[in-house]
Amino acid sequence: MSKKILITGGRGFIARSLYENLNNCYFVPLEKNIISHGRQELDLLDSEKVFNFIKQNNFDVVIHSATYDAVPEFTNKSASKVLENNLKMFFNLARCKDYFGKMLYFGSGAEAGRQNWIPKMNEEYIVNRVPDDQYGYSKHIMNEYASLSKNIYNLRLFGLFGKYDDWRYRFISNACCKAILNKQIVINQNVFFDYMYINDFCNIVKWFIENIPKQQSYNVCTGVAHDYVGIANMIRKISKNNIEVELKSEEMRKQYSGDNSLLQKEINYDFQPIEDSIEELYGWYKKNKNIIREENFLY
Repeated sequence: MSKKILITGGRGFIARSLYENLNNCYFVPLEKNIISHGRQELDLLDSEKVFNFIKQNNFDVVIHSATYDAVPEFTNKSASKVLENNLKMFFNLARCKDYFGKMLYFGSGAEAGRQNWIPKMNEEYIVNRVPDDQYGYSKHIMNEYASLSKNIYNLRLFGLFGKYDDWRYRFISNACCKAILNKQIVINQNVFFDYMYINDFCNIVKWFIENIPKQQSYNVCTGVAHDYVGIANMIRKISKNNIEVELKSEEMRKQYSGDNSLLQKEINYDFQPIEDSIEELYGWYKKNKNIIREENFLY
Protein backbone atom coordinates (compact mmCIF):
# COMPACT_ATOMS: atom_id res chain seq x y z
CA MET A 1 0.00 0.00 0.00
CA SER A 2 1.30 3.44 -0.95
CA LYS A 3 2.23 5.84 1.84
CA LYS A 4 3.25 9.47 1.65
CA ILE A 5 6.24 9.78 3.97
CA LEU A 6 8.50 12.65 5.03
CA ILE A 7 11.94 11.85 6.45
CA THR A 8 13.81 14.70 8.13
CA GLY A 9 17.59 14.78 8.52
CA GLY A 10 18.08 13.95 4.84
CA ARG A 11 21.88 13.68 4.81
CA GLY A 12 22.25 11.83 8.11
CA PHE A 13 22.96 8.16 8.71
CA ILE A 14 19.42 7.26 9.77
CA ALA A 15 17.64 9.34 7.12
CA ARG A 16 19.78 8.02 4.24
CA SER A 17 19.26 4.46 5.38
CA LEU A 18 15.50 4.84 5.80
CA TYR A 19 15.08 6.63 2.48
CA GLU A 20 16.87 3.84 0.63
CA ASN A 21 15.01 1.10 2.48
CA LEU A 22 11.52 2.62 2.39
CA ASN A 23 11.81 3.50 -1.28
CA ASN A 24 12.12 -0.22 -1.97
CA CYS A 25 8.79 -0.80 -0.20
CA TYR A 26 6.61 2.25 -0.77
CA PHE A 27 7.91 4.07 -3.84
CA VAL A 28 5.23 4.84 -6.43
CA PRO A 29 6.61 5.95 -9.83
CA LEU A 30 5.93 9.59 -10.70
CA GLU A 31 4.31 10.36 -7.33
CA LYS A 32 7.38 11.35 -5.25
CA ASN A 33 5.68 9.84 -2.22
CA ILE A 34 8.89 9.33 -0.20
CA ILE A 35 10.47 12.70 0.58
CA SER A 36 13.76 13.07 2.44
CA HIS A 37 14.69 16.64 3.31
CA GLY A 38 17.80 18.12 4.83
CA ARG A 39 18.14 21.64 6.17
CA GLN A 40 18.67 23.12 2.70
CA GLU A 41 15.24 21.90 1.56
CA LEU A 42 13.35 22.45 4.83
CA ASP A 43 14.76 24.40 7.77
CA LEU A 44 13.10 22.78 10.77
CA LEU A 45 13.99 25.81 12.91
CA ASP A 46 11.67 27.98 10.78
CA SER A 47 8.24 27.52 12.35
CA GLU A 48 6.21 29.13 9.57
CA LYS A 49 7.91 27.22 6.74
CA VAL A 50 7.52 23.92 8.55
CA PHE A 51 3.84 24.53 9.28
CA ASN A 52 3.04 25.51 5.70
CA PHE A 53 4.99 22.59 4.25
CA ILE A 54 3.32 20.00 6.48
CA LYS A 55 -0.15 21.46 5.99
CA GLN A 56 0.20 21.44 2.20
CA ASN A 57 1.50 17.88 1.86
CA ASN A 58 -0.80 15.69 3.98
CA PHE A 59 1.82 13.13 4.93
CA ASP A 60 0.69 9.74 6.23
CA VAL A 61 3.89 9.48 8.25
CA VAL A 62 6.50 12.00 9.36
CA ILE A 63 9.77 10.35 10.41
CA HIS A 64 11.83 12.86 12.36
CA SER A 65 15.50 11.84 12.41
CA ALA A 66 17.09 15.30 12.25
CA THR A 67 19.07 16.23 15.34
CA TYR A 68 21.41 18.97 16.40
CA ASP A 69 24.68 17.06 16.75
CA ALA A 70 25.09 15.50 20.17
CA VAL A 71 28.82 14.86 19.78
CA PRO A 72 30.34 18.32 20.25
CA GLU A 73 33.95 17.12 20.23
CA PHE A 74 33.52 16.09 16.59
CA THR A 75 31.55 19.08 15.32
CA ASN A 76 31.79 22.85 14.98
CA LYS A 77 28.20 23.27 16.19
CA SER A 78 27.60 25.03 19.49
CA ALA A 79 27.05 22.65 22.40
CA SER A 80 25.02 25.40 24.11
CA LYS A 81 22.40 25.22 21.32
CA VAL A 82 21.67 21.47 21.61
CA LEU A 83 18.63 21.79 23.88
CA GLU A 84 17.11 24.80 22.14
CA ASN A 85 17.54 23.56 18.56
CA ASN A 86 16.46 19.97 19.18
CA LEU A 87 13.28 21.15 20.90
CA LYS A 88 12.53 23.77 18.24
CA MET A 89 12.79 21.19 15.46
CA PHE A 90 10.64 18.69 17.33
CA PHE A 91 7.89 21.10 18.35
CA ASN A 92 7.75 22.80 14.95
CA LEU A 93 6.73 19.38 13.62
CA ALA A 94 4.67 18.24 16.61
CA ARG A 95 2.42 21.30 16.50
CA CYS A 96 1.34 20.15 13.03
CA LYS A 97 -0.03 16.89 14.44
CA ASP A 98 -3.50 17.50 12.98
CA TYR A 99 -2.04 17.61 9.47
CA PHE A 100 -0.27 14.23 9.35
CA GLY A 101 -1.25 10.67 10.18
CA LYS A 102 1.50 9.93 12.67
CA MET A 103 4.98 11.04 13.59
CA LEU A 104 7.82 8.71 14.53
CA TYR A 105 10.84 10.28 16.14
CA PHE A 106 13.95 8.78 17.67
CA GLY A 107 14.56 9.19 21.36
CA SER A 108 17.63 7.90 23.14
CA GLY A 109 18.75 5.92 26.15
CA ALA A 110 20.40 9.23 27.03
CA GLU A 111 16.94 10.25 28.30
CA ALA A 112 17.88 8.48 31.55
CA GLY A 113 21.08 10.50 31.95
CA ARG A 114 24.50 8.89 31.78
CA GLN A 115 24.79 9.12 35.56
CA ASN A 116 21.75 6.82 35.90
CA TRP A 117 22.65 4.13 33.36
CA ILE A 118 22.16 0.53 34.48
CA PRO A 119 22.10 -2.65 32.37
CA LYS A 120 18.89 -3.29 30.40
CA MET A 121 16.99 -0.13 31.32
CA ASN A 122 13.26 -0.44 30.68
CA GLU A 123 10.88 2.34 29.66
CA GLU A 124 9.58 2.99 33.17
CA TYR A 125 13.09 3.32 34.59
CA ILE A 126 14.12 5.78 31.86
CA VAL A 127 11.10 8.10 32.04
CA ASN A 128 11.48 8.43 35.80
CA ARG A 129 15.01 9.84 35.48
CA VAL A 130 16.03 13.37 34.48
CA PRO A 131 19.34 13.74 32.61
CA ASP A 132 21.90 16.46 33.28
CA ASP A 133 23.09 17.02 29.71
CA GLN A 134 21.32 19.12 27.06
CA TYR A 135 20.93 16.32 24.52
CA GLY A 136 19.40 13.84 26.96
CA TYR A 137 17.19 16.52 28.49
CA SER A 138 15.85 17.54 25.06
CA LYS A 139 14.88 13.91 24.40
CA HIS A 140 13.34 13.67 27.89
CA ILE A 141 11.08 16.66 27.19
CA MET A 142 10.08 15.26 23.79
CA ASN A 143 9.04 12.01 25.42
CA GLU A 144 6.95 13.86 28.02
CA TYR A 145 5.04 15.52 25.17
CA ALA A 146 4.72 12.36 23.05
CA SER A 147 3.36 10.40 26.02
CA LEU A 148 0.32 12.73 26.08
CA SER A 149 -0.26 12.67 22.32
CA LYS A 150 -2.31 10.31 20.19
CA ASN A 151 -0.16 10.11 17.06
CA ILE A 152 3.46 10.87 18.06
CA TYR A 153 5.67 7.91 18.92
CA ASN A 154 9.10 7.76 20.53
CA LEU A 155 11.29 4.98 19.14
CA ARG A 156 14.04 5.10 21.74
CA LEU A 157 17.42 4.07 20.33
CA PHE A 158 20.60 2.92 22.05
CA GLY A 159 23.24 1.99 19.47
CA LEU A 160 22.92 1.76 15.68
CA PHE A 161 25.51 0.69 13.13
CA GLY A 162 25.57 0.20 9.38
CA LYS A 163 26.67 1.67 6.09
CA TYR A 164 26.41 5.47 5.83
CA ASP A 165 27.45 5.74 9.50
CA ASP A 166 30.31 8.14 10.20
CA TRP A 167 33.25 5.75 9.96
CA ARG A 168 35.65 8.48 11.12
CA TYR A 169 34.67 7.91 14.75
CA ARG A 170 31.65 5.59 15.18
CA PHE A 171 33.09 2.47 16.76
CA ILE A 172 31.95 -0.49 14.63
CA SER A 173 32.34 1.27 11.28
CA ASN A 174 35.62 2.81 12.43
CA ALA A 175 36.99 -0.60 13.47
CA CYS A 176 35.89 -2.21 10.18
CA CYS A 177 37.66 0.50 8.18
CA LYS A 178 40.83 0.22 10.26
CA ALA A 179 40.87 -3.56 9.81
CA ILE A 180 40.49 -3.16 6.04
CA LEU A 181 43.53 -0.86 6.07
CA ASN A 182 45.35 -3.31 8.36
CA LYS A 183 45.52 -0.67 11.09
CA GLN A 184 45.50 -1.19 14.85
CA ILE A 185 42.12 -0.92 16.64
CA VAL A 186 42.57 1.19 19.78
CA ILE A 187 39.96 1.12 22.57
CA ASN A 188 40.37 3.74 25.28
CA GLN A 189 37.94 2.09 27.67
CA ASN A 190 35.81 -1.04 27.27
CA VAL A 191 32.01 -0.87 27.53
CA PHE A 192 29.03 -3.12 26.91
CA PHE A 193 26.72 -1.52 24.35
CA ASP A 194 23.34 -2.55 22.93
CA TYR A 195 24.00 -2.31 19.18
CA MET A 196 21.33 -2.76 16.50
CA TYR A 197 22.05 -3.23 12.79
CA ILE A 198 20.54 -0.63 10.49
CA ASN A 199 18.64 -3.24 8.46
CA ASP A 200 16.87 -4.50 11.57
CA PHE A 201 16.11 -0.92 12.54
CA CYS A 202 14.54 -0.16 9.13
CA ASN A 203 12.38 -3.29 9.36
CA ILE A 204 11.12 -2.21 12.78
CA VAL A 205 10.34 1.29 11.51
CA LYS A 206 8.28 -0.32 8.73
CA TRP A 207 6.23 -2.12 11.38
CA PHE A 208 5.49 1.23 13.05
CA ILE A 209 4.50 2.71 9.69
CA GLU A 210 2.04 -0.10 9.00
CA ASN A 211 0.59 -0.62 12.48
CA ILE A 212 -0.96 1.35 15.32
CA PRO A 213 1.25 0.87 18.39
CA LYS A 214 -0.35 0.36 21.80
CA GLN A 215 2.12 2.66 23.59
CA GLN A 216 3.65 6.05 22.81
CA SER A 217 7.26 5.09 23.53
CA TYR A 218 9.35 1.96 23.09
CA ASN A 219 12.94 0.91 23.62
CA VAL A 220 13.95 -0.03 20.08
CA CYS A 221 16.99 -2.17 20.72
CA THR A 222 18.11 -5.80 20.62
CA GLY A 223 18.10 -6.33 24.37
CA VAL A 224 21.61 -7.85 24.12
CA ALA A 225 24.82 -5.98 24.93
CA HIS A 226 28.24 -6.63 23.36
CA ASP A 227 31.52 -5.17 24.52
CA TYR A 228 33.98 -3.20 22.40
CA VAL A 229 36.79 -5.72 22.82
CA GLY A 230 34.55 -8.60 21.76
CA ILE A 231 33.35 -6.65 18.72
CA ALA A 232 36.92 -5.72 17.76
CA ASN A 233 37.91 -9.38 17.92
CA MET A 234 34.93 -10.31 15.73
CA ILE A 235 36.12 -7.78 13.16
CA ARG A 236 39.69 -9.07 13.36
CA LYS A 237 38.43 -12.61 12.70
CA ILE A 238 36.23 -11.49 9.79
CA SER A 239 39.09 -9.49 8.23
CA LYS A 240 41.54 -12.40 8.42
CA ASN A 241 44.17 -9.73 9.11
CA ASN A 242 46.34 -10.22 12.16
CA ILE A 243 45.66 -6.70 13.43
CA GLU A 244 46.33 -5.64 16.99
CA VAL A 245 43.50 -4.71 19.35
CA GLU A 246 44.82 -2.40 22.08
CA LEU A 247 42.83 -1.69 25.26
CA LYS A 248 44.26 1.38 27.01
CA SER A 249 42.37 1.09 30.31
CA GLU A 250 41.14 -1.93 32.25
CA GLU A 251 38.38 0.15 33.84
CA MET A 252 34.90 -0.48 32.38
CA ARG A 253 32.48 2.28 31.47
CA LYS A 254 28.82 1.99 32.50
CA GLN A 255 26.85 -0.45 30.38
CA TYR A 256 24.47 1.21 27.90
CA SER A 257 21.63 -1.17 27.09
CA GLY A 258 17.87 -1.41 27.05
CA ASP A 259 15.11 -3.86 27.86
CA ASN A 260 13.06 -4.42 24.70
CA SER A 261 10.30 -6.58 26.27
CA LEU A 262 7.59 -4.00 25.53
CA LEU A 263 8.60 -3.85 21.86
CA GLN A 264 8.88 -7.60 21.45
CA LYS A 265 5.49 -8.17 23.05
CA GLU A 266 3.98 -6.37 20.07
CA ILE A 267 6.24 -7.17 17.14
CA ASN A 268 8.15 -10.35 18.13
CA TYR A 269 11.07 -9.43 15.86
CA ASP A 270 13.92 -11.82 15.05
CA PHE A 271 17.14 -9.80 15.04
CA GLN A 272 20.01 -10.77 12.76
CA PRO A 273 22.98 -12.06 14.79
CA ILE A 274 25.51 -9.29 15.32
CA GLU A 275 28.33 -11.42 13.86
CA ASP A 276 26.41 -11.72 10.56
CA SER A 277 25.59 -8.01 10.56
CA ILE A 278 29.20 -6.99 11.14
CA GLU A 279 30.41 -9.35 8.44
CA GLU A 280 27.90 -7.82 6.02
CA LEU A 281 29.00 -4.30 6.95
CA TYR A 282 32.68 -5.21 6.67
CA GLY A 283 32.01 -6.53 3.17
CA TRP A 284 30.32 -3.28 2.20
CA TYR A 285 33.25 -1.17 3.40
CA LYS A 286 35.70 -3.48 1.66
CA LYS A 287 33.75 -3.12 -1.58
CA ASN A 288 33.69 0.67 -1.09
CA LYS A 289 37.25 0.97 0.20
CA ASN A 290 37.78 4.11 -1.87
CA ILE A 291 35.71 6.17 0.60
CA ILE A 292 38.12 5.41 3.48
CA ARG A 293 40.85 7.98 4.07
CA GLU A 294 43.33 7.14 6.82
CA GLU A 295 44.01 10.82 7.54
CA ASN A 296 40.30 11.35 8.28
CA PHE A 297 40.10 8.98 11.25
CA LEU A 298 39.22 11.01 14.34
CA TYR A 299 40.84 8.54 16.73
